[in-house]
Amino acid sequence: MKARYQFRFYPTDQQQRSLAQLFGCVRVVWNDALALCKQSEKLPSNNDLQKLVITQAKKTESRVWLGEVSNIPLQQSVADLGVAYKNFFDSLKGKRKGKKVGTPRFKKKTSQQSARFRIGGFSIKGRRVYLAKIGEVSPIWSRELPSAPSSVTVIKDCANRYFLSFVVEVEPIQIDAKNQSIGIDLGIKTFAVMSNGEKAESPSYSVLDRKIRKLQKKLARQPKDSKRRVKTRIQIAKLHNQITDTRKDFLHKLSTKIVSENQTIVLEDLNVSGLVKNRRLARSISLQGWREFRTQCEAKSAKLGRNFRVISRWEPTSQICSECGYKWGKLDLSIRSVLCLSCGAEHDRDENAAKNINKVGTGHCHDSKWTQRRDKTISVASVNEASRITDPLGR
Repeated sequence: MKARYQFRFYPTDQQQRSLAQLFGCVRVVWNDALALCKQSEKLPSNNDLQKLVITQAKKTESRVWLGEVSNIPLQQSVADLGVAYKNFFDSLKGKRKGKKVGTPRFKKKTSQQSARFRIGGFSIKGRRVYLAKIGEVSPIWSRELPSAPSSVTVIKDCANRYFLSFVVEVEPIQIDAKNQSIGIDLGIKTFAVMSNGEKAESPSYSVLDRKIRKLQKKLARQPKDSKRRVKTRIQIAKLHNQITDTRKDFLHKLSTKIVSENQTIVLEDLNVSGLVKNRRLARSISLQGWREFRTQCEAKSAKLGRNFRVISRWEPTSQICSECGYKWGKLDLSIRSVLCLSCGAEHDRDENAAKNINKVGTGHCHDSKWTQRRDKTISVASVNEASRITDPLGR
């Protein structure tokens, strides 16, 4: 299986100028090829696009500077456009899983810049990496590469940070797990509640988020193409990077711990796109990174030989007692503790949901319909009474 290893590096002033020229050429080639695709009735092949936007373009006065950079990233830019169109058509036909993919868009100078080198355009010499027509750069090696990389992508983010991203082949690792299975219920205040009773609190992003909102208001008032607006935009990008780095660090540590200790990991398929339509919770939900956590758990499970499962979003995990299977129905979000009228067990709302997620994911769920029919014959408590349960504060 393939994995990506990313390292930061600090280019010299001359290398920054060379990289800026390379990013500009890659962006122009992409935009020229995309413009031709939009004008054509039939999508041109990659070879035809490369001849038009690279080989023949170098002979013109307006694009002669394309010959001053390495040809490999330019060819790769056209190839990436072909992949983007393939993903778009596969998404339309239903061949591609996940969210629908839109048509490729034109690249902007103010967005994140990148250029990809294949084998022949780069080489690793000890602790340094040679990039064609850029020179040798010294990344900060936080860990060793498990194998020789097949490609390297040079990235410059919106906050003017530079990274090298290597694609390498990794072999699955077999490590014995401590526990058989675990169910995880994701939330906002408490990021994850596990079926074994453990809880993971997410870092607080509120201070940085308030600063971003304040600067965004300032940015909206500043005239376009002004130096002060560029300065404010970079400040906002740096704050976004702080939130992203904090979230990634937290999610990587948590996902590594969960996957390394459990043989089967069960999550619930959350409708995040629908949840963020709630204007009061949209910003808090977007900051949590639920989808990124799921992606990390899935990738690390494949690497360590674990079973990763996702149950349906329609499973009533918060409406069923995890002990006896009695269904009490929907509960208000303010109710954090539940007392089952069937078996008398008192549950924490999120922990009960996590236990039900684990049971459904491993195939050991209760027959809640049979339990509900049995309890309907008892006149002491009805299904509606069972949901009038405990203190909203969880006391």
